[in-house]
Order: sequence, then structure tokens, then C-alpha cells
Amino acid sequence: MRKLFVLVLVPLLIFAGDNLEDQIRKARQKVFPALVHIQPIKEFVDSGEPQKVQVTGSGFIFSEDGYVLTNNHVAEKARFVMCTLSSKKEVEAEVIGLDPWTDLAVLKLKLGKNGLKKVPFARLGNSDGLQVGQVVLALGSPLGLARSLTLGVISSVDRYFDQSGSMTSPYNLWIQTDAAINPGNSGGPLVNLKGEVIGINARAITFGENLGFAIPINTAKFVIKQLMEKGEVERAWIGAEWQEIKGLRAYLNKPDLQGVLLREVEKNSPAEKAGLKAGFVVTEINGKKVAAVYQEELPKVRLLVSTLPVGKQITLKYLDQHLRPGQVSLVPKKQGKFSGNEYYCKEWGMSVKEITPRIRKNFRLSEADRVLITGVQLGGPAQEAGVFRAAVLTKIDDQPIKSIDQFITNYENQYSKDGKDHLLWLKIGDVNRFALIKGKDSQ
Repeated sequence: MRKLFVLVLVPLLIFAGDNLEDQIRKARQKVFPALVHIQPIKEFVDSGEPQKVQVTGSGFIFSEDGYVLTNNHVAEKARFVMCTLSSKKEVEAEVIGLDPWTDLAVLKLKLGKNGLKKVPFARLGNSDGLQVGQVVLALGSPLGLARSLTLGVISSVDRYFDQSGSMTSPYNLWIQTDAAINPGNSGGPLVNLKGEVIGINARAITFGENLGFAIPINTAKFVIKQLMEKGEVERAWIGAEWQEIKGLRAYLNKPDLQGVLLREVEKNSPAEKAGLKAGFVVTEINGKKVAAVYQEELPKVRLLVSTLPVGKQITLKYLDQHLRPGQVSLVPKKQGKFSGNEYYCKEWGMSVKEITPRIRKNFRLSEADRVLITGVQLGGPAQEAGVFRAAVLTKIDDQPIKSIDQFITNYENQYSKDGKDHLLWLKIGDVNRFALIKGKDSQ
């Protein structure tokens, strides 16, 4: 029996094809030429003052005419982006579109300015059907070390993070890998042994050993198309927050209950106006059955809602708190901005930011609130007047603040030039505060 086993095993080894080292080498050769080292110069406001900083990140070319995919957190707030290609040629790029909700961004290399007509590009694979234990390569510029490669396996294909901190990902699960991902790897490709990009490296757990996370490439395919066609990703919003029903099943002793739990309904949203309430179990959205027994199933529900037709009536079927069935109609609105415009008030020594629906929800602000104080310069007029960071600016003198654009226009044309004192009406929580910023005429 021992001799028979040896005779069978040897032919299998001979005809097994490429070994792992050969597969890694071939996969690397397919993707390395498309790898891009990205160095954006970012402009942002810190402590009420404008700052500039150069950062490093990674990306990869996905079309021969020079389109590059990277992370939103690499490209956001960038005023100038320089990319180093595999040929070591430095090529300027423009930002085509950003999508903070998935942390993805598309850039376009200015090939013509460098005498280039086409460049090597990487093939996009399929992230559906990935397997735990599958060998992958993480490529990029960790800690600024360009053209690096690390080897690992997929350790989870459905890692879920609730929407908190930097792991915001409402519409997708994460690919978890033990291939080393460090700062600078962000935006680089996660590649299978066929040399296909199956994910975009995005995060690593600080102080966590071999815990890296990538965005599935199938999520990116949808975002790429939208950003290239429209410059943004248009999504629908109904004002509903969702939760898995595992706990509710146990509480009601109904193990076969299907649907997704309405955790929260935002004020004055389409969902609230239609009569939906927290505690309802939604079973169907516009003709499609929905279910989320576990957290990992929530991104599919959010994705379905985000693709509803904006401005057109849709229907939802639900079970109320007593499990009585019902149905409502509502009209989805366009989802608001993830992050608003920020503006530096040089003469006053402070910075302000547009209040988006996301900021309004996180800070529990009213719909009338439009401008938030984001920074106060040390020793500047605003600090001397007692202006605080995170206060809402509601009025200047007797004029209500209706939008960030209105404030900027009035500030540039009047407040910063007239030399007069101006009274700022501030709100911190439920407490009102007045701050008098002195003009040059009274100093």
C-alpha cells in the first residue's frame, strides 16, 4: 500500500502546474506596471487656520487612458495630485470624483502633458465568491515605500463594522486579510493569484496584528461608473436607520420572523411623513423582499434603498409593533452631502463649515442650523470674543444665517471690510451665547 501511494503522488506533483512562487510572480507582473504612488498636497483648516500638507498613498490604473482608483481619504481636499508611475515618470492627475460613503475616488492622469497616449492598466476581478483562506497580494506604498508587495490570505469575506469612526461603510462588507497593510497602502490593489484586482486596500487596525481591510472591487465598479459619468454618486434617502432582527426574534419567540427592523426614523423625512415608526419591521421595499437577521445583511438593505428612484413614489410593506401588516407610499429624496464646504475667515481668525444632514444628525442639530464653527485661531479676534469650536452660528447682527454661501458672500463683501463691530449669535446645545467681534475702527 505504501508503494502504491508513492506512485500515485509523484505524477500529481509533476503535472500540478505552477507552484505558489510562480503564481505570485505572474500575478505581480500583471499588476505592478499599473501601480501608482500618489502624493497629494492637501489644504485644510486646523485650529481656525489654513494648512497645507503633502501625504502619500497608493492607487492603480484601471484603463489605458489613465484613470486611477484610490481611496477618498487619500484624494479628498487635494488641490494638487502628483502620481509616480511604474516607469518612475511623474504625472500630474486631476480628481474626477469622490465618494466618502465608500471611501473611493477616481483620478485622471494628464497623459498628454507628458507625451503619453496610453499606460499599462490592471484588470478588475470579481469579489463575489471569494473564499476564506484564498491567497492574496496587497500592493502599494506602505509608509511611503513605493512598489511594495505583501502576501497573505483572506481571513474573512464578510466583516461588518457599524457606522462609526473611520470604518464607515454603509453599503458594503469588508474583505479582511492578514496581508500586511500599513499607512500609505491606502488605495492600493488587493490582488488574487490570477493578477486580478479583487479589492482596494483601505484600513488596518492600529495595534492589531495582521488585521487589514479592503473594499470589495464589485462595490468599486458601481462607484467608478457613477464618478466617471456624473462626478458623484447619486443615492436615494428616505430617513430610515436599520437594525438586524435577531434580538427581536428572540424577544417575540418568533424564529421565522422575516424583515429588517426600523431602528430610527429621522424627523421630517419621507419615512416619517409616510407614517413609518421606529420598531416597525419592514418586509418589502418597492416590490423586493428584504431581510436582515444578522448585522452582515444590513449593507444589502441600505444599498437597495440607495438605488431607489429619487423623486418617484415607491411602496414599503411592514409589520407594526403588534406585527399587524401595513403598507405606505413615499417619495425618496436625494441623499445629502457627506461632508460640507469649509471656509476660513481670515480677519476674524476662525473657520466655519456647512452643516450637512450627516453633521446635523451626529450633533443633533435642528434643520434651521446651517453653519458650524470648526476652529478658532489662538489669540485671534474670534477667541478674544469668546467664540467656541463646535458652536452653531445662527445670526450675525440681526441677520439670520440661511446657508454657508450666504455667510461667505456677506463676510467677503461686508463683514471683513467695513471695520465695524459685529455681534455673533451662537448656539451651543440648547444654550445661546453672544460674541462681539471688534472691527478695526473700534480697536
